[in-house]
Amino acid sequence: MNTFKRGQTIPLMDGYTIALIQRSDLNDIIEMLGDPKVTEYLYFAPAPEDVYRDYFGPIIEGTAEAIGHGEWPESPTAIIRDHEGRFMGMVGLHAVMFLSGNYELGYQFAQHAWGKGLASSSSAFLLSIAFDVFGAHKVAADCYRSNEGSYKTLVKVGLVEEGCQTAYYKTQSGFDDRLHYGITKTQYSAFSLTNSYKKTR
Repeated sequence: MNTFKRGQTIPLMDGYTIALIQRSDLNDIIEMLGDPKVTEYLYFAPAPEDVYRDYFGPIIEGTAEAIGHGEWPESPTAIIRDHEGRFMGMVGLHAVMFLSGNYELGYQFAQHAWGKGLASSSSAFLLSIAFDVFGAHKVAADCYRSNEGSYKTLVKVGLVEEGCQTAYYKTQSGFDDRLHYGITKTQYSAFSLTNSYKKTR
């Protein structure tokens, strides 16, 4: 974990690595967000390239500053690549303003990264940072109801469905619901214990 905190690349799962976001990752992120399949369930995309640069620029600068001071970024954003350096996607843990100990989890992956378990593996990694390192009380996430892959990932790493906003998102074919998921420290501890037990069976 300390190696990751220092901005160095570490193994995520067999054949893939994870590291805190750097300036050199930005073009790959922009390219990913230019894919209509990737942005189908992203309310903030597609958008002009300048919008992405203005959004991710401060995140990258803040991350570099935190690494330079030997500190954790307030809202860690991590990049996943394969062992050949190919960009696979990203996952982020966003600190909720005014609610100390609350975080929001989000992720986006390129099409060639789908179905490999990378979203669940990287999400589980950030959840461990949230609860075991930052001392979080709650991590939340949301997704489109029709984005089956996303909510299955959230459930796989221990989040539970907590609510629904009907017809929240306007889509090309009509409207879609917004599903809310979350996990508390107590739920995370129970989920981790259960999974550790299963692995020993």
